[in-house]
Amino acid sequence: MTSLAPAIPDHLPRTRGALLASGYQSRSVKAEIRANIIARLSAGQPTFPGIVGFEDTVGPQLERALIAGHDVVLLGERGQGKTRLIRSLSALLDEWLPVVDGCEINDDPAEPICARCRRLLAEQGDDLAVSWRHRSERFGEKLATPDTSVGDLIGDVDPVKVAEGRTLGDHETIHYGLVPRTHRGIFAINELPDLAERIQVALLNVLEERDIQVRGYQLRLPLDLLVVASANPEDYTNRGRIITPLKDRFGAEVRTHYPVSLSAETELIRQEARIEAVVPHHVLDVVARFTREVRESPSVDQRSGVSARFAIACVEALAGAAVRRSAITGEAEAVARIGDLVGVVPTLRGKVEFDVSEEGQEEQSLQLLARRATADSWRAALGGGDVRPLLTSLVTWFDEGNSLVSGDVVSSAAILDEIGPVEGLGRLITSLEPDMAESPGLAAACLEFAVEGLWLTRRIDKDDIGGITRYGAS
Repeated sequence: MTSLAPAIPDHLPRTRGALLASGYQSRSVKAEIRANIIARLSAGQPTFPGIVGFEDTVGPQLERALIAGHDVVLLGERGQGKTRLIRSLSALLDEWLPVVDGCEINDDPAEPICARCRRLLAEQGDDLAVSWRHRSERFGEKLATPDTSVGDLIGDVDPVKVAEGRTLGDHETIHYGLVPRTHRGIFAINELPDLAERIQVALLNVLEERDIQVRGYQLRLPLDLLVVASANPEDYTNRGRIITPLKDRFGAEVRTHYPVSLSAETELIRQEARIEAVVPHHVLDVVARFTREVRESPSVDQRSGVSARFAIACVEALAGAAVRRSAITGEAEAVARIGDLVGVVPTLRGKVEFDVSEEGQEEQSLQLLARRATADSWRAALGGGDVRPLLTSLVTWFDEGNSLVSGDVVSSAAILDEIGPVEGLGRLITSLEPDMAESPGLAAACLEFAVEGLWLTRRIDKDDIGGITRYGAS
């Protein structure tokens, strides 16, 4: 995994002799991670910062497994944050690690294991040059694909080195694969069951005996690794695409999950979405509820799950709709509105695996679930309290024959002008968005949400014609 590591500090020792004189003592990568987790826990710091929704479930299980020194498999459906969690583990390593300068496998200057470094140690002794690896350079990752070879992971003969005159029996003719190149670090395999069985066999020694075998070489290379893998629960079974001996060698299986609470779902969206406009909280709440409705729908294939990327893409598209409207109407501020959701839903079909019986009805199913989520959000936010007089006056206004036009190219000013002065609008904005500064765009968004909820609860009429929505139409 490519990373931009910071410059090596000048005060760090640059020879083996200076390193040993500084009091350096070798320790395994698992002991290193264990010590750093314990230090974070003792200081009351989060072990996995930036990971939302796992604080009381996945987090403690993973902490226990890592403290125990176990290699770990994270099991979960797509979009549950497995890869993000795995990549966050590199932050548990020490910031800097001494290695033999120029070594392909990050050899320990105190106890080198590869042929090249042992030869250099015998020749140079304490003058052996030392370099340093930042924690970001000690993480290796491989997405399991059908074309992955043993050479990719473990190693193979380097024809260039053989052409230079070395014999095939010389260990220095080996071109090391990703696993040994992550020696003294963390190696991650995404979607482990997708590896061919013969490739899975090549990992058996890595996980148990902690060494590798390369073709016909008589080589025992004791590797120091934390191995972490991700897999779909459906595939990670004795009947799936995982060989039993490999499954048995992982010390811990940790199940991930989608956000349990609505607040965690919303926090995750805020953290991950690239939002280019103002997206009010009530709109985020609708998207979070919409995502959960889709996950729980019997029309959706539950084995594939509904990724968190569904909600993230939805919010980003809503922000895009607001920016587009702002560009067309000339509004200074782009604010997403609940009516934008109708145009966004069709773009989300590719992120959901529907049941076969739903073929041809995917968009209608999503639109229905979006309306249900909007109604639930409306009831939770505006079902009672100080805004009831406003809602009553709005119903009366529509009953008098008035109508309100909205749509993806209708400006906020046009909505506010058409409905005129509304008593209680300030209370509505405060109820829905207490932490946001009032603006015409926010006022129109809150007003449209209130009116949409009145239609969803069958208190007013609504017509949709060619991207234009008319509330109160008969």
